[in-house]
Amino acid sequence: MASNLPAPEGVESQGAPTAGAWGEWNPTEESVRPVRGKHRVAKQRGGLARSSTVLGVGVIAAVGAGGIATAQDRPQVAISMPALPDLMTGANGQQQDGGSTAAQNASNGIIAQQTERGTDAGEVLRNRILQQAESQHEAAEAQTRAQAEQAARDAAAQEAKDKLEAARKAEEEAKAQAEAKAAEEAEAARKAAEAKAAQERPAPSAGGYSLPTSSYTLTSHYGVSGSMWSSGHHTGLDFAAPTGTPAKAVAAGKIISAGWSGAYGYRIVLQLEDGTEVWYCHLSSMSVTSGSVGAGDTIGRVGATGNVTGPHLHLEVRKGGSTVDPLAWLESKGLNV
Repeated sequence: MASNLPAPEGVESQGAPTAGAWGEWNPTEESVRPVRGKHRVAKQRGGLARSSTVLGVGVIAAVGAGGIATAQDRPQVAISMPALPDLMTGANGQQQDGGSTAAQNASNGIIAQQTERGTDAGEVLRNRILQQAESQHEAAEAQTRAQAEQAARDAAAQEAKDKLEAARKAEEEAKAQAEAKAAEEAEAARKAAEAKAAQERPAPSAGGYSLPTSSYTLTSHYGVSGSMWSSGHHTGLDFAAPTGTPAKAVAAGKIISAGWSGAYGYRIVLQLEDGTEVWYCHLSSMSVTSGSVGAGDTIGRVGATGNVTGPHLHLEVRKGGSTVDPLAWLESKGLNV
């Protein structure tokens, strides 16, 4: 340690001391002035660190399964100041002890501040990592939601497209069915019109005579015996035909009777010019009930009224009040029955 105290007697102020001028200088308490102002205290080698580079307890951020460890998780390291050389005693020694204690307290404060700052830095790092993880999680969830929404939109669009296609096919099928049905109905109407025209067309005649109906089938002939008839035998000729088939006058004449006639049902009696009577029985309707008619004129419609087993025209031919065979009589008039 350097001293600015004056040299003792016998010591030259400048230059080197002369040999034997003075003995070994041993300062005493009276000859040593108190040290004032700034001074440095020598430290022992092997100390922890200079005061300006005291690191304290470092912050250790360890990321593990349990989270982040900070400096608080590690035990504090004891900090001690080296002992000062015993150069001074008494009051000066007390001053040095006081300075050592103040330096140690200042060092401990710095360590505490650095420890606190390290703790704050570790917490900031931990929060930052958590925020990044949360942001990544939210981004992943947003992407998943976006993909799900896109998939739902695609599914809805496909479903709408399928429904539209199904509706189009159903409409086309319904249209085709309607057209087919219309064509069938038109064909049926055409055939019905042709059949009706054929029925309305006058039956072939020979010398002013005509068949009593058309589209028929001969079933029961004249003279057939059976319990179905009150006389014990059939008195006419049956022309089986659909209900509504026109019944025509076989020759020119006049209507002398028309109406209900018991077992004969609705009946029309046509009297020819020679007095022959032709009976039209079991009619469903009567078109002419009186007056004159010509050969082939429609006077009624085939039906199933009275005592019958099905729709047909029962034709009787009477001369002088007695019945004759209608088939033979028609053939005698040149008709092909």
